[in-house]
Amino acid sequence: MPLTLAVHKTTSMLAGDRTELAGTELRVDIEELRRYLLEDSRLEEVDLEIAGPGDSFRAGYVFDILEPRAKEPGSGPDFPGILGPMAAAGQGTTHVLQGAAVTVLDGGQPGGEHGYVSRRGGMAKVLEMSGPASQATPYASLHHLVLVPHAYPGIERHAVLNALRLASVKATVYLAQAALGQEPTTTRIMDLEGPAETGRQGLPRVAYIGQVHGHQHGTEADEHIVYGSNTRGMLPVLLHPNEWLDGAVVISYSWGARGLETYFHQNHPIISELYRLHQAGEITFAGAIATVSSDLREELERNSMLAAQLAKWSLGADGVIVTKYAGGAPHSDMFETARLCEELGMKTAILVSDTAPDRRAESAALMNIPGVDALVNISEGVEVSWPAPPVERVVAGNPQVAADLAALQELPAGIICGVTNNQGASRLQSIVY
Repeated sequence: MPLTLAVHKTTSMLAGDRTELAGTELRVDIEELRRYLLEDSRLEEVDLEIAGPGDSFRAGYVFDILEPRAKEPGSGPDFPGILGPMAAAGQGTTHVLQGAAVTVLDGGQPGGEHGYVSRRGGMAKVLEMSGPASQATPYASLHHLVLVPHAYPGIERHAVLNALRLASVKATVYLAQAALGQEPTTTRIMDLEGPAETGRQGLPRVAYIGQVHGHQHGTEADEHIVYGSNTRGMLPVLLHPNEWLDGAVVISYSWGARGLETYFHQNHPIISELYRLHQAGEITFAGAIATVSSDLREELERNSMLAAQLAKWSLGADGVIVTKYAGGAPHSDMFETARLCEELGMKTAILVSDTAPDRRAESAALMNIPGVDALVNISEGVEVSWPAPPVERVVAGNPQVAADLAALQELPAGIICGVTNNQGASRLQSIVY
């Protein structure tokens, strides 16, 4: 199941008379894109802004950030189950605008304009493009098309969130289609199949088990997470690493997913590193398993058992990397999965984070499982903040949030997109002394 990523380097983005990629400059027909997004009858208006590295620019609250990607015709649909028809992702050729991003803002719900008063709303996440805080986030080095969709009054909150998701993937594909027919800057072939399996004899087989949602945060019936499914009732499933990278997985509606963005899945650091080691002949990347953390004990036990069984008997893994998704409760599912993997003879490494309200490491430290002793603390609760200098442009989902963002005096790490990440894609780490 080979996937070719045709990477087009993008060094600037600006409004133009037509949407095209001219060398490394992306020109966007703002009005054409606006008309396309407004085909969704739930949306009354869509504001669009462009921001680049070093711009005096702040935006919030962020619903999601995505990398512009579009499938080569004949390679399958874009974001199957959400935008395109149901078909397997992760094969053929996908064009990537590297250096560009689509950032979607959420205006909140009635009564929650200054934040999010329900669990289905999210955290107050901010895109910061200048000042000292920008040095800590990879998103400040990208060229962003910022979308602010406004739903008609009276549209139910879950339908508003669904409209935000649809707008995000439509804009992502729209931008990347400008690269179709052009020679890429580089190509990357993602393929687990080697020319001679005998050349891998003796190499450890390493699998990845990753949570794609935490059900303690709930789901909506129309929420898209895996192939358009909201994952409620989902059992662990073998998901080819290429599917993960190629639009089969997006983040949930909740919280801006606790320091995760769909951009993370598209450039998954653990999957990318396992691929690198596989292609370098240091390991055999056995495959990946997608699972969820549960809000019911019997589901936790069932999912943990099935994930471990799949890794052992379907993937033949010698070692497993296990990650959680959002919050402290998913540690329980992750540790139980790791415990069962160890019982089956697979060495495990897990990523833990200190998510207690006072930022102590108790969420992970309460776990003491014999054999589960390779722990990496990625510290999503890192206690760092930076001064918030005045900025020339503030873009927000509604006027109240715009006023809040303009008046900020301090930027804690936890609210800036890209600074903290509970699956390891962060430049910062805190250490408990």
